[in-house]
Parts: sequence; C-alpha cells; structure tokens
Amino acid sequence: MSGFLAVLDDVAAIAKLAAAQVDDIVAHAAKAGGKSAGVVIDDAAVTPKYVTGLPAAREIPIVAKIAAGSLISKLVILLPGLLLLQAFAPWAIAPLLILGGCYLCFEGAEKIWHALTGHKEKGPQQAKTISAAHLEEQRVKGAIKTDFILSAEIMTIALSTIDVDGLWMRAAVLAVIAVSFTALIYGVVAVLVKIDDFGLYLSKSASLGSLRALGRGLVVAMPTVLKVISVIGTAAMLWVGGNIVVHSLHTLHLSWPHELITSIASAVTGEGASATVSWIATAFLDAVFGFLLGSILMPVVHVLLVPIGVLFPEKNN
Repeated sequence: MSGFLAVLDDVAAIAKLAAAQVDDIVAHAAKAGGKSAGVVIDDAAVTPKYVTGLPAAREIPIVAKIAAGSLISKLVILLPGLLLLQAFAPWAIAPLLILGGCYLCFEGAEKIWHALTGHKEKGPQQAKTISAAHLEEQRVKGAIKTDFILSAEIMTIALSTIDVDGLWMRAAVLAVIAVSFTALIYGVVAVLVKIDDFGLYLSKSASLGSLRALGRGLVVAMPTVLKVISVIGTAAMLWVGGNIVVHSLHTLHLSWPHELITSIASAVTGEGASATVSWIATAFLDAVFGFLLGSILMPVVHVLLVPIGVLFPEKNN
C-alpha cells in the first residue's frame, strides 16, 4: 500500500510540474506575443480584401483555407527554421527583422501615398475570364503569401523576446503563439466578413423592428468599419515596422535613429511625463520614421524588385 501511495505522490508531483511548465509556456507566450500585436492588427486588417467580391457561401471556407495555410507556414516552416537560425546563426535574426520591418514600412507608406494621390489599389485579381474556382485558388494563394511575410515577422519578433532556456521550451512557446495568433486573427476576420450578412439577415427576418433597424445599421456601417480597420492596420504597419528597424539597428550598434527618436520624444513630452505619454510619443516617432523609410523604399521596390516579379508579383499585374 505504501508503494502505491508513493507512486501516486510521484504522479502528483509530475502533474504539478507539467502544470507549472504549461503555465510558464502560456505566460512566456503572452509576454512575447504582446510585442507582435501591431503585426497581428495589420494581418487582420489585410485579409478581408481577399474574400470581397466572392459568393457569401464561400467566405468562411476561404478564410478557413487561409488560416490552415497560415498555421502550416508558422508550425512547419517558420518555427523550425527560426529555431535553427537562433541555434546556428543568431547573428541573422536582426538583419531578418530589419528586412521584415522594411517591408512593413514600404507597405504602410505606399498605402498612405496611394490615399493622398487618389491611386486605386488593384487588390486581388478579379479577371472575368477565369472560373470562380480558379479565382478562389488565386485569392487563397495570394493571401497565404502575404500572411507568410506577416507571420514571419510575428514569429521572429516573438522569438527575439523569449527569455527562456531550452530548445523545447522555446519551441513550445512559439507553437502556442502560432496557434493562438492564427485563431485570433482569422476568428476576427471570419466575424468581419460575415457581419454584413448577419445584418442583412436581421433586416429581413427579425420579428422586432429594433432588430431590423440594427441589421440595417450593420449593413450600412460595415464599409466604414473596414476602412477604419484598414487605417489602423496602416498605422500599425508603420509603427511596428519603424520600431523593428530602429531597435534592430540599435542592437547592431547603429544607434543614431534610436537616440534621435528618444531625444525628440523626451524633448516633446518634457521631464516627469508618464510612461503612457512617453510611449505614445515614441510610437508616433517610430511611425514617422517608418513612413520616411517606406517612402524612400518605394522607388527602389517599384524600379528594381517589381519587374522581377518574385517578391511582389501582385504589384506587377
């Protein structure tokens, strides 16, 4: 009997240790994932355009396909690839972050310049000569390709902020981030693309006049809501992209952008400013830096990279 009780004690101890490790993994994932919040907003803001103009019945299946592709990218390609880089070429993490930050700055700056000049973005291809199935396939491939870049940023930022020892613990934290962020992003996207359908249903089928009015309001409001989300996504791109580049350059001992932004933020907010005010000022200056960097990169991308059609094939349509 005493031996049986000892075994139960061992099982209980193992269970407690496992529970503690799970708690540690979740806590570290939440901490590391918080640094990637801006990219998550951008990812959720970008994706809805890939289902516009397609039958309502296909919206959720398309979102599910994109989410599955995103999860495969994170777990099968990015997670092991980044862990290998960190193990054998840690010096490559900062340059990769800079490249990803430059991409975000370019995309954000291009969106702003298009808005200022009245340029109409082409968006996903909608040629009338191709079948609905082929169009859906193109949309899914385009969305997964865009998501891959944003997912790489999310995972790289998260990896750079994970402060746990052990390969398997880091892998577990990254896996939690991959699954939770994918569920969050595409759960939000699924809700966004179906709200107008839900509003239309209420406006036609609800028994109460107040519910029918709510439905009509949802249908009318959704285009504006999506525009607001797009603006937030653009701001997040510039802020996150600028911050990534500035911080990564600082780690590579090219510190003048970081020092310049810090000194301007301090001068603007003054001594004794709260942490929140200082953060807002720094984030704004990071976004300004991101916009300026992205504006410089625009001619480089369009003259040198777009004609090649490898990194930005959708801009060569």
